[in-house]
Amino acid sequence: MPLKLRLKIDNPIVFLFSLFYIIVGAVELFYTAIESFAAPPHIGVLGLLSLITAYGLVRMRKWSVLFAVALFFLGITFSATTLYNSIIMQTFEGAPLFHAALIVYMVVLFMAFVYVVMKRGEFE
Repeated sequence: MPLKLRLKIDNPIVFLFSLFYIIVGAVELFYTAIESFAAPPHIGVLGLLSLITAYGLVRMRKWSVLFAVALFFLGITFSATTLYNSIIMQTFEGAPLFHAALIVYMVVLFMAFVYVVMKRGEFE
């Protein structure tokens, strides 16, 4: 049975954005767990919201548009402040790679936000 039939993927672009949200949510929750929940609590909240948004996007639910919009503003704020502080401090060796990852995260988050808002009529 083809993958498309098993997962009922109507829109492959939405599926790719949901994969992005799943990966980001898993990484954020993993980081929170690895730090023995001493990490800032907003990282865990962003991870949980990312996983919920991914589920809503895969199922093409109307409420996932609202979650994607909220996650965009929260994620951009978190990333921009983290990037700014990291650039100012430069306290660790892998900073350029970390900066690049944050920039890619913000760009893909923006692309997902724009696409989901433009296609919001297709969600049930």
